[in-house]
Amino acid sequence: MEVPHHIAIIMDGNGRWARKRGLPRTAGHREGIKRVKEITKEAKRLGVKILTIFAFSTENWSRPKKELSFLFSSLENFLESYKKELIREDIRLVMIGRRDRINPEIIKKIEETERETARNKSFMLVIALDYGGRWDIVEATKKIMRDYENKKFKLEELSEDVVSAYLSLRSIPDPDLLIRTSGEQRMSNFLLWNLAYAEFYFPQVSWPDFKKEELRKALQTFAQRERRFGSL
Repeated sequence: MEVPHHIAIIMDGNGRWARKRGLPRTAGHREGIKRVKEITKEAKRLGVKILTIFAFSTENWSRPKKELSFLFSSLENFLESYKKELIREDIRLVMIGRRDRINPEIIKKIEETERETARNKSFMLVIALDYGGRWDIVEATKKIMRDYENKKFKLEELSEDVVSAYLSLRSIPDPDLLIRTSGEQRMSNFLLWNLAYAEFYFPQVSWPDFKKEELRKALQTFAQRERRFGSL
């Protein structure tokens, strides 16, 4: 079975999962965090090399302060409890997204984990945090313009590969498969450039119910797709 090299996931449906069970939204987020570890482990076991998860978008700041506090507290706990396993399992952690609006203590922990796992090669877990696809492209454009003004390249040298190198994923290969849980069929401003040739998969299950069996279903569907990239 052909396995995607890089999977991107929009983890949708935590709140709806909790509401259906008469639970607070935080219960859905708590269960969703468990799925991150489970799906990371299963993806690695199945031969996937990179997993990018959309943990927090630039638009998510509009959520209630209490929920935001819980989300970032949970992220801190996740990093603290998961770091040893990342090192043991040879998994590299990378964060993409803005770092100027998040508590400096959390950023410090993220950067510590990035440094301590930088040499790990078996698998890469990319966390998109305070990330937006349009923001990513705008920031890349600013950097390109600055470098052009500083004569670091000529206009005729500007290409898709050059632009890609300025985006958040940089040298990381583009995702082969995008999974969005809970049945929603939108990109929601996620990796707009990098998902140009990805296959999309929209399971009806919410993220807290997206267990390893669901991941295997997604990979089986991917293996049945014919990817021609515009050719015959």
